Amino acid sequence: MELTDLEEQRVEKLRDLEQRGLKGYPNRVHRTHTMAQALAAYRAAEAEKEEAPSVAVTGRLRSMRTMGKISFADIEDGTDTIQLFLRLNELDDQVYEAFTESFDLGDFVEAEGPLMRTRTGEISVLAQRLRMISKAVSPLPVIKEKEVDGEVVRYSSFSDVEERFRQRYADLASNPDVRQTFRTRACAIKAMRDFLDDHGFLEVETPILQPLYGGAAATPFTTHHHQLHQDLYLRISFELYLKRLLVGMYDRVYEIGRDFRNEGVSHKHNPEFTQMEFYAAYWDYRDVMDFCEEMVAAIAEEATGSSVITYQGREIDLSPPWRRVTLRDIAREVTGIDYAEHPTAEELSSTMEAEGVPTPQGATWGHLIDKGLLGTVEPTLIQPTFVLDYPRDISPLAKRKPEDPTHVERFEFFIGGLEMGNAFTELNDPFDQEARFEEMGRLYDPDDEEAHPMDEDYIRAMKYGMPPNGGFGIGVDRLVMLLTDQPSIREVILFPLLRGKE
Repeated sequence: MELTDLEEQRVEKLRDLEQRGLKGYPNRVHRTHTMAQALAAYRAAEAEKEEAPSVAVTGRLRSMRTMGKISFADIEDGTDTIQLFLRLNELDDQVYEAFTESFDLGDFVEAEGPLMRTRTGEISVLAQRLRMISKAVSPLPVIKEKEVDGEVVRYSSFSDVEERFRQRYADLASNPDVRQTFRTRACAIKAMRDFLDDHGFLEVETPILQPLYGGAAATPFTTHHHQLHQDLYLRISFELYLKRLLVGMYDRVYEIGRDFRNEGVSHKHNPEFTQMEFYAAYWDYRDVMDFCEEMVAAIAEEATGSSVITYQGREIDLSPPWRRVTLRDIAREVTGIDYAEHPTAEELSSTMEAEGVPTPQGATWGHLIDKGLLGTVEPTLIQPTFVLDYPRDISPLAKRKPEDPTHVERFEFFIGGLEMGNAFTELNDPFDQEARFEEMGRLYDPDDEEAHPMDEDYIRAMKYGMPPNGGFGIGVDRLVMLLTDQPSIREVILFPLLRGKE
C-alpha cells in the first residue's frame, strides 16, 4: 500500500513497539467496564464512601500530555471518555517509554488500574498496566472546536464534504455529532417498530429480488440469475407482496427495509433507501391518517424527547391533529390554478405555462398535477400536512372516490417542505385492478417510469378475496432528516451511493 510521510512515521513507531517486545495488534483484549460503567462505578463507590474499584478499560486515544515522569491521556469508547493517569513508577519502564515515544492520537489502547480523582477533581484510571491493542497508521482528521453563542461548533478537517461520506468510518470516529445522528436514527426505527408491534402489526420480510417490479412509480435496477436464465429486479416497493399477505389472513402487516430505485441523486433522493410500509385490513385512508400522525409524534417523542422539533431554522409541531387539505384546494391556494377547470392535459399544460408553473412535457393530466402543481406546493408545506385525493391516472392501486371517479382516496403527507410518505384506500377489486393496469399500458410509454406493469399473480391473489384495507409508506431516511435537522439524505445514510472518483 502507498503511505504518506505521516503514515510512514507511524509505521516506524509500530516497528519500535515490536522491537520493545510489545504488540501492535494483539489477539486478545481484556475489558471489565465501558467508560460509562467505570465512571458510574466510581461515583457509586464515592457516594457510599467505599474503596474505588479497579477497572480495565479500552478505547481510542483522544489526547496525550506528557510531563516528564507523569502523563495524562484521554481515551474514548462508544459510551464516554475517561482520563488515564500514567506514572513512571506505576508502569513498566519500557511501556511508559513506548507510550511517550510510539503511541499516537487515534491508537486503541487498553489500560488497567484503580479509579481515582486527580488534584483537579477529574475521575481517572491510575494505569498500572497499559498496552497497545490497535495501532492507527492513518491519523484521523483533526476536529477543531469553537464556542459560538454558547454552543460548541465543530470544524472538520475534511475540506471536501463528499470525503466525509466516502470515508464514513473516519467521519464517525472524528465527529461525535455524526455518531449521535445515527444513534437517533436507530432509536427512531426502534420506536417505529415498537409502535407498530404494540398496535397489533406483524413484521414480515418480502423478496428483494423480484421477477416483476411494482407498487410504485420508479425505474428498477435489473439483474440476471445465471442458473435460472432469468432477469430479476431489485424491488422498488413492498406493496404488492404485503397485500398478498392480507389475502392470506394476516390483518396487519408491515416491513422496514431497503428499496432500490434507478433514479437521480439529490438532497432528498438516494437510489438505495429505507422505507416502512404497513397494510391494515378494514381501514381506509382516513384511518391511516389518524394512525400516521399518532405514530410520527410518538417516534419523535422517543427519539428526541419532544414532538416539537426544529428543522432548518423552523419550529415544527408534530403533535396531532395535522392539517388536512385536498390536492385541488392546496394547488389552487399556492399556484392560483384550479386544475378541475382544465380537464385535459393540453388545457392544463397551457395554463401552467402561462402562469410560470414548471410543466413536464408530454405528461398526462394527472402527471402535470403531481409533478408540476404539487411540485410547486411542496416547499411551502412546513407544518405537517395531509394532502388528499389524487388523480386516478397516477394512482393505479387506490380506490376511486365514490363521488368523483376522476380521483382516488389517496394522500401524501409533507413536513418541513419534504414529501414524507404516501397512502391509499387500497383497491381490492381484481377486475378494476386489471383494467387499471391495462389502461396504464395504453397511456404510458413502456419505458416511462410512471407505467405500472401488469402483475398477473397479484391479480390472481386478489381473486381469492382481499379484505378492504388501508396502506401506507414512509421514507425512513427523510423522517430521520427531520428528527436530526439534517438538510441532506446523505447525512442520515451511513454509506450513501456516490459517483466513482475516477
